[in-house]
Amino acid sequence: MDHVVGRPFQPQGSASVEDFARLDIRVGRIVSAEPFPEARQPAYRLRIDFGPGGTRSSSAQLPGTYPDPTALVGRLVVAVVNFPPRRVAGFVSEVLVLGALPGAGRIPLLAVDEGASPGDPVG
Repeated sequence: MDHVVGRPFQPQGSASVEDFARLDIRVGRIVSAEPFPEARQPAYRLRIDFGPGGTRSSSAQLPGTYPDPTALVGRLVVAVVNFPPRRVAGFVSEVLVLGALPGAGRIPLLAVDEGASPGDPVG
């Protein structure tokens, strides 16, 4: 067996299936992405279509991974839609878009394969 290179994985406590079930995680489609210069960390203001769930906004620290915000438009993403809204530099962020956290300011978004549609639940 080959040696695995990288940092060791350490779970952050424990959670139950019931804890996971309380999260409303949905597929959405980015309909607009604009620079967000007022944010403390480089970020974009996103508008995301969740189909029957409507369109919601999100502040996302993605410029380090996606330097051209227009490349995000049309992309399917995964987001938690039932956290309370947060105010970020005067902007209301209504959902948390999910991505990997490898470090160095890069946040690759979680991918969604064809066949999923905006508003589909994730589980």
